[in-house]
Amino acid sequence: MVEPTIRKSSESTLPVKPYSNWQRYLDLLERHQVPERCRRWYVRHVEAFLAAFPGRRLREIGHDELGDYLAQLARNTQADWQLRQKVDAIRLLLELAGNRQAMMIDWNYWAEMGKTISQDHPTLARELPPEALLRKALQPEDLPEASRDAVIQMVRILRTHHYSIRTEAAYRDWVLRFLALTGRPPEALESRDVCAFLSHLAMERRVSQSTQRQALNALNFFFRHLLERELDLGDGFRPAKRGRRLPVVLSRDEVARLLDELEGTAQLMAGLLYGTGMRLMELIRLRVQDVDFERQLIVVRDGKGRKDRVVPLPQRYRDALRRHLEARRRQFERDRIEGPISVYLPDALARKYPNAATDWRWQYVFASGRLSHDPRSGQRRRHHIHENTLQKAIQKAAQRAAIPKRVNCHALRHSFATHLLEAGYDIRTVQELLGHADVSTTMIYTHVLNKPGLPPVVSPADF
Repeated sequence: MVEPTIRKSSESTLPVKPYSNWQRYLDLLERHQVPERCRRWYVRHVEAFLAAFPGRRLREIGHDELGDYLAQLARNTQADWQLRQKVDAIRLLLELAGNRQAMMIDWNYWAEMGKTISQDHPTLARELPPEALLRKALQPEDLPEASRDAVIQMVRILRTHHYSIRTEAAYRDWVLRFLALTGRPPEALESRDVCAFLSHLAMERRVSQSTQRQALNALNFFFRHLLERELDLGDGFRPAKRGRRLPVVLSRDEVARLLDELEGTAQLMAGLLYGTGMRLMELIRLRVQDVDFERQLIVVRDGKGRKDRVVPLPQRYRDALRRHLEARRRQFERDRIEGPISVYLPDALARKYPNAATDWRWQYVFASGRLSHDPRSGQRRRHHIHENTLQKAIQKAAQRAAIPKRVNCHALRHSFATHLLEAGYDIRTVQELLGHADVSTTMIYTHVLNKPGLPPVVSPADF
């Protein structure tokens, strides 16, 4: 390709010389429905790519060279949308040039999995003091100082009791809403204020039973641990009973169609969700040392309820996972060449094992395509990928596969449990694999299948 001459017009980005390589590239952008206002930026991204490989034929640029360039691009690009645009521009260029090595690149990883996680993300929020999280939740004038201090103290107690960061955030937000609605100082609050708040949620906000229950649990914790008195709702109020809803379960054919619509890292992750029954965040936070190829298992650390468990490593994804870890190790080594690189460690492990944060064994299996910089410690970190990117990839794949169900990552976990029960595994085994504390939680899956050992139920319409 030669350097393009772009017309100085806001309405056109076409090169002056017709039928050139640049014209073919712009035609390709049009076929891929790239907005016209973005095409000149695609050209600029391609120019920068060509400048990095002067005198090279596009077909000859190798896989590792492309990977190194994309990694450098991710490090030097701040905005997520800019990174996606640059990656897409290069992908289309190499597609036009017929570069076969480019077919081996996981473009979805670099375009979508490169999203960085914010400092208040559940993985990192433990490192922030409660005051900082509270400032993100409300404006300074929203609550009086006494109420803000009470909420901060509640967050500290939640952390002392080792509640999960997501439970902490939910409880904090419910108490903030409660205090804002009542407008009363904490010492003046009474049980009838809670009754009025819960009734407001049910009657005016029309929240679900589970949402109302969560609000009640948060306020019960607030009264018991902050106000040091028990919450008494009285005989005149009864919280709504939690309904039982059947989970969304995919058939084996639907699972296969869904996975066929995914590729690269997204396909591997979705396959592991279905093949192991892990929750989304359990998979996202998986560390290298938790994958045991010899024993063919995966150790799930600090799952729901702060419990560890073991799940089988699916043989179908064993080789793909091994190849992914090999590529991940090369990425880790490239990071180390440029300087110290660390990873987030939970609780006090960073103090107990000072060198663990830079050890390969503690790195995330599914890491972000971009590095993060901690302004407090000065550390360079590579966090795990953002969970929303996989959620979006699965939802789009379900649409392409024409699956008429509400498909998300958790539907794969539901399908894992249901298909095991259909295959004849006992309920206790499935309970252990899912990490359920109570077998009654696992029993919900028996309502979406014909129970093993019994003849299938035939509809009267088919008699």
